[in-house]
Amino acid sequence: MSIRTESYLVGLVGDGVTPSLTPPMHEREGDVQGLRYLYRPIDLLELGLPGDAVGELLKSARSLGFNGLNITHPCKQLVLQHLDEVSPDARRLGAVNTVVIEDGRFIGHNTDFSGFAAALAAGLPGARLDRVVQLGAGGAGSAVAYALLTAGVKVLDLVDMDAARCVARAAELSGFFPDVTITPRTTAELPQLMPQADGLVHCTPVGMAAHPGVPLDLDLLESRHWVADIVYRPIETELVLGARAKGCEVLDGGRMAVGQAADSFRIFTGLDADADRMRGHFLELVAQEEVTA
Repeated sequence: MSIRTESYLVGLVGDGVTPSLTPPMHEREGDVQGLRYLYRPIDLLELGLPGDAVGELLKSARSLGFNGLNITHPCKQLVLQHLDEVSPDARRLGAVNTVVIEDGRFIGHNTDFSGFAAALAAGLPGARLDRVVQLGAGGAGSAVAYALLTAGVKVLDLVDMDAARCVARAAELSGFFPDVTITPRTTAELPQLMPQADGLVHCTPVGMAAHPGVPLDLDLLESRHWVADIVYRPIETELVLGARAKGCEVLDGGRMAVGQAADSFRIFTGLDADADRMRGHFLELVAQEEVTA
């Protein structure tokens, strides 16, 4: 395999990003494609920096010759004011997680929504999208809802513990998708909503290693439902395991993580990443974590 003459220097800015699996995923894909590709975490907690330092970090990255940065919590909204250009989808979502540096300019994209859209298409091909229940309307939930609506969901029931946020998110999305029915709901309505739904998407922290549990009564799931989780640590969440036991088609959170990484790789390099290959590597990394845990 020949090494390409181009080289790439990329970073990830956010709180607690040092253990992220995104850098090794990118670097492995770069290796396979014959690139000189270096990806480094820039951990705000370790550096003792606040989220609003992201603007200065962008300028430093430009001065140091970085090709781009991935951006995560708490900077996805804060970074917007420092960009020269923002993609239409990222502008609509009010959040950027990928900044490419071109000719000294900062150009923002959102691969959270496109990553989930790719995950849905690859992991649940042919899934019915007439009516979907989504749990969680926060930052990640906003991107996922946008992806669902872009994919053709006709009725979206948006459920969140924060009623005001849920109402605001539903209204915002309705403005972008006026021909779709988007309704803010409460968890108390789930017993009435699930019998009408084709699928369920989970976008809350419940199920993460630090927040074990399930986000709803598993008895509400039927084998005809498909279930998607965006939590990937652990990749086999209690929701994923419970839904699979019910006979549901399941999309684990690793699919979205790989989808957004593959899209960011393409934006940084102009080269298509092999998402299946990246998923294989991602699963290797997860398995290694479980062995060493």
